[in-house]
Amino acid sequence: MPPPIRVAVVGGGQIANAVHMPTFRKLPEDIEVVAVVDATEDLAKSFAERWEIPHASGDLDAMLAEVKPDLVDIASPPSLHREQAVAALRAGAWVWCEKPPCLSLEEYDAIAAAERDGGPYASIVFQQRFGSGAQHLRRLIESGALGAPYVAHCQTTWYRDPAYYAVPWRGRWASEGGGPAMGLGIHQIDLLLELLGDWREVRAMAGRLARDIETDDVTTALVRFESGALATVVNTALAPRQVSHLRIDLAAATFELSHLYGYANDDWTCTPAPGVEEIPWPPPSDEPSSHLGQLRGLVADLRAGRRPRASGGDGRHSLELITAMYRAAQTGETVRRGQIGPGDPFYSSLEITL
Repeated sequence: MPPPIRVAVVGGGQIANAVHMPTFRKLPEDIEVVAVVDATEDLAKSFAERWEIPHASGDLDAMLAEVKPDLVDIASPPSLHREQAVAALRAGAWVWCEKPPCLSLEEYDAIAAAERDGGPYASIVFQQRFGSGAQHLRRLIESGALGAPYVAHCQTTWYRDPAYYAVPWRGRWASEGGGPAMGLGIHQIDLLLELLGDWREVRAMAGRLARDIETDDVTTALVRFESGALATVVNTALAPRQVSHLRIDLAAATFELSHLYGYANDDWTCTPAPGVEEIPWPPPSDEPSSHLGQLRGLVADLRAGRRPRASGGDGRHSLELITAMYRAAQTGETVRRGQIGPGDPFYSSLEITL
């Protein structure tokens, strides 16, 4: 049995307490949380006492030098992700970073540039990919068993009241990077791309309709994929009835997923096309979408020294599409994949005029 992977948590807030630490504790033979870093040493010590973590610090660089963790779990606000991820990678630690990965493609590319062949690598938390429903459907689509994809709808219609935006970094271009597409809908967008592959072009609109914030609170888009399939993408923080919904119409069947923050096989429905007698559904196993599913794969990849999923170009796809959505919303133009690079103002910031 190999020794456990030594993990340092950066950012002891709600997501670390409610999700990350309970997830780490489910893999006691693989994971040992050895350190926490927070905005102040007092905050770090409070988190360390709650979770019985031996090292607490308010200084990331000092912790990296002293503790030398194998994996750094970044659960801090988005504006800190680039600096913290790069520091961890340069210190030789792998990175698991909460969404959104960072504020811009420029920042993401700086993180990727700090990776090295064979590791360390930086993987983004995109747990919706890792449920058995999504993995089974992806294999069916890739095999051609379902025929061509035609139409998709990707919906993240959630509700966030004004108190939610009272947290100083939320709803601001310089600290959250964007509105609900960036902070809420990125998980469903990533799942859409996981299933339908590369997108080709996008048109979009965005608006600030109700919340007293800098960013938008509604974003909509029309997306054409390389396969020819067309999709609508809707993200909002203003929907009293909350749902995360994904629908994909293919030649052989329609697949729909309705959930909120996570799903199991029962949250999917499969409707065969007329004349289609048998679809290989449901999946043979029922694994819910979760941080745990992704973490298991990350542990295996770290031990093997191979690139994990949701890192490098694979982790960049969702951020590139969201960036293109904002550029399209600002300019009224169709934006194509690969169009936004150094020299384009949207490469370094998603800020638009609302």
